Formats: sequence, C-alpha cells, structure tokens
Amino acid sequence: MGITSALVLYAVLWFITLLVIIPIRLKTQGDVGEIVPGTQAGAPHEHNLKKKALITTVVAAVLWAIIAGIIITGTITVRDLDWFGRMGPPGGGLSQ
Repeated sequence: MGITSALVLYAVLWFITLLVIIPIRLKTQGDVGEIVPGTQAGAPHEHNLKKKALITTVVAAVLWAIIAGIIITGTITVRDLDWFGRMGPPGGGLSQ
C-alpha cells in the first residue's frame, strides 16, 4: 500500500466514522423545547463537534490500523473477493 492509498483509506474511514458518530447522543432543539426562531426543530441544541471529531479520529485510526494491516500482510486479497471467478487465473497476463 502506497502513502497515497493509506491517506485516502484514512480519509474515507474518518468521514464514514464521523457520519456514524454525529447523531449519537444528539439533543435537538425540539427535544429540549427551545426552538430558536428561523431554525427547524431538528437542528442540534448542542452539537459537541470538537469532542465528536476527537472520537472520530481515534476510532478511524484504530479501524485504519486494522484494515491497513490486513492489506499489507495479504491476509485478504482482491482475489479472495472474486466470488464469481471473473479475474481469471493468477499470473495470467496477456498472451502473445
């Protein structure tokens, strides 16, 4: 795995993790009963983005380490995911 692949993998994991963590323990203005004029009742009352970004960073780093380890060691390869046998035999390049 190259450095660019590692960074892209971490960025994708970070954003996916953020989207999972944001709604956890979210208090909306409608839940609290203090709706600010001009906003929806589903708008967050307290978003705690700094704390959630820190949690996201830690969780994404752990997930990245696990997935990168699997990729680097070759425990699971692309051929393992070829359930329909479309890749052909290993090492079978173009014949001349």
